[in-house]
This record gives sequence, structure tokens and C-alpha cells, in this order.
Amino acid sequence: MEQLTHYQIENLQKKFPITIVCDAIRTPENIGMCFRISESFGVSKIYFHENSPSSENRIVKKTARNTENQISHSVYSNFKTLITKLKAEGNTIIGIEITDKSIPIQNFNFKNHEKIVLLLGSERNGINDVSLLDFTISIPMYGRNSSMNVIHSLAITLYEATNKLL
Repeated sequence: MEQLTHYQIENLQKKFPITIVCDAIRTPENIGMCFRISESFGVSKIYFHENSPSSENRIVKKTARNTENQISHSVYSNFKTLITKLKAEGNTIIGIEITDKSIPIQNFNFKNHEKIVLLLGSERNGINDVSLLDFTISIPMYGRNSSMNVIHSLAITLYEATNKLL
């Protein structure tokens, strides 16, 4: 067995009809990792709130490892306006959030939706307004803790969604 270098690996390099909306995520490391994870899973675009650290932030750049230059991204100021616009463009809005209506991620049929928006809530307060969402999905957890880091949730969700969309 031989460990491969980055130069020896050729990925499929596929784009999926998935957009990420970050609802007021404030930690630069989480913004950088959002770029990195989203790029590695072929996400089409990311939206960040205007109060989030920018892609020019030193910590964001260090964590993103140049993926901020490889994936389309924009900044928004009004959450409701953005979600309304994305819905009008034919996107299904899916919050990664624990609600009384959450569908366990393994039971959600991503193939039933032509264009998908995955919505990440802020680190402290979750998603701003769940009434704007079409669905919420949850990730089964087996420990005592009821939540995990927002970017870990994104990584798990993108893995599940892209595998089902292939």
C-alpha cells in the first residue's frame, strides 16, 4: 500500500445543482471551511451574510486554502429577500436544522428536487426564520450532545446529498 499525493489523485470534478446559504455565520474558520467543503463536493454557489467575515479575511483565506477563488460566492443583506428570490428561481429550500418537522437525512430524497438550497444556521441561534423553508433535515446523533459544528453538519449533508444525486 502506498499513500498518494494530491498530484496523483484525479477527482470526478462534477458540479451539482446545490447552493449553500450561510445564515449569519460569524466564525472565520467556519467560513473558510464552508468554501473548502463546498468546493470538494461540487457545490454551485455559496451565499454569505454581509456581517460574516469576507473571503479577504486572513483566517478565512488560510482555512479555505484557495477554494474561495474556485467557487462562486456572493454576499446578501436580507435573509427573507434572498430566500424568496431563490424559491422563485425554482430552488427547494432545505434547512439543516432540528425542528419538529425534520426529516432524518437518510430518509430525505434529494433526487426529487431539481435545484437545492442547503441552509446553514448561525453558530449560536440556528436558522433565522424556519417558516421560510420547504423542509428541514436532521442528522441522527447517538451521543448526549444534540448538535454539532455547522460545517461538520454541512459535510455530512453534502456527502449524503451528492451520493444520492450521482
